[in-house]
Amino acid sequence: MALKGALRRRKVRIVLATLAALVVMAAGLGGLVVWQNTYDLREEVVTIPRVGQTLEGVLALPKHGKGPFPLVVFVHGDGPVDATHDTFYRPIWESFARAGYASLSWSKPGVKGAPGDWLDQSMDDRAQEAVDAIAWARQRPDVDGSRIGLWGASQAGWVLPKIAAKDPGIRFTIAVSPAINWHRQGRYNLLAELRRDGASDTEITAALRRRETGLELLRRGASYGEYVRAVGDPQGMTAARWRFISENHTADASADLPALRRMPVLLVLAGHDVNVDTADTEATYRRLLPAPALRVAHYPDATHGLVKHDVENSSLRLTLTALCTPRALFADGFLDDQRRFLASVSTQGAKR
Repeated sequence: MALKGALRRRKVRIVLATLAALVVMAAGLGGLVVWQNTYDLREEVVTIPRVGQTLEGVLALPKHGKGPFPLVVFVHGDGPVDATHDTFYRPIWESFARAGYASLSWSKPGVKGAPGDWLDQSMDDRAQEAVDAIAWARQRPDVDGSRIGLWGASQAGWVLPKIAAKDPGIRFTIAVSPAINWHRQGRYNLLAELRRDGASDTEITAALRRRETGLELLRRGASYGEYVRAVGDPQGMTAARWRFISENHTADASADLPALRRMPVLLVLAGHDVNVDTADTEATYRRLLPAPALRVAHYPDATHGLVKHDVENSSLRLTLTALCTPRALFADGFLDDQRRFLASVSTQGAKR
């Protein structure tokens, strides 16, 4: 009995020790997550007043100093994006803050409690929204209104040059995986995803036929009900999304890109981009923008969002990286190259 009691006590001690070790490990992991998700900057939640609809945003400032700081204004890609892009922007903001720049971003209308509905917006609406936010930022004593530039990704490719055309004070642009032509991009994206997923020739033919039906309906301004009747299963296409596409499907950045000729432009392209045809984008930018001002940065191992390809391809690895080492999500050099671009812009401004 004494031996059994001793064994029992020993098992209890082992279990308790194991639990204690797990608690310590969990606490350590929790500490690591908190540390890795603490950024070298100051964030201020801001409300940007404008006619018709206020914007709910975040102004990220360098950790120290009162400014005035040069400013990077963020323009989102497609989808219901909040001001931090679910924290995805924070490593970029930190990189910019270390270069002495502030960053301004806001939630799309209808996202995270912001008023409105982003699906009611045209690309011109989005550009005017940014122009109004920039005008607001110029009134702040901690922002240098003469040194404001743009950062935008994907769908922002149609918005960035419109902003520059409306605001001649824009000093630079960073365009990350920007789209050029809505129809060409849509076809490229459809085929790239089908091939990635191993679709058969029959499946590809059927998908292209369905796409052509949708385009014909868009060209003649068909209703959502007509679309559903024509294609059958809407496959995630809602009435609001159909309305948004109907408003914007003729978008083509080529007509507006010349507005960027007067400023330095950093074009960022990924090697594993299934959303945007990077060859088409690069050819268009090089054709329409002068070589000295245009810089092109290629990241062969990156996906559309400039996340490392092998990280994005694994749900587990993506989650763990985002939690434990969020700065390591991005392709090697992506954060540093943007910071160097901003430093060079500042140097050019100082020489003027």
